[in-house]
Amino acid sequence: MKDRLILLDSEAVAALYTPTHAKHRRVLAHVHVIATRRRKARTDQLAIPTAVRVESGWDRRAPAAAFINHLRITDVDLDRHAADQAAAIRAAHSVSVADAHLGAVVVAAAVTSNVTVLTSDPGDIATSAGTASVTIVAI
Repeated sequence: MKDRLILLDSEAVAALYTPTHAKHRRVLAHVHVIATRRRKARTDQLAIPTAVRVESGWDRRAPAAAFINHLRITDVDLDRHAADQAAAIRAAHSVSVADAHLGAVVVAAAVTSNVTVLTSDPGDIATSAGTASVTIVAI
């Protein structure tokens, strides 16, 4: 059984970060399901590409980030290989840097994991992921 990687886009982060956000409860419900699976020994990982975190304005040091930091969302760094992949995606599809980084993470992770992306823009994620297998959950 493959591990499951759940990625967040900028809107999903904004929804988690701000309790008054219109989509806060919807995204929080998804995160709750993931946390429940973790307790049942499933190998689900909740993650965010660092370019997405920058785009969303999530500074882990900020006092306002206390709640979202508690959710144990790991960073996926924009290393040399991911940067090259993201640059190719951005050049081919004219998507944002954050969406290109998301796409690069999906492409790399889809080889060994089932990948899900929580997003407000399913079209950009589908474009960025290319032919990689990904489940896109519109929020």
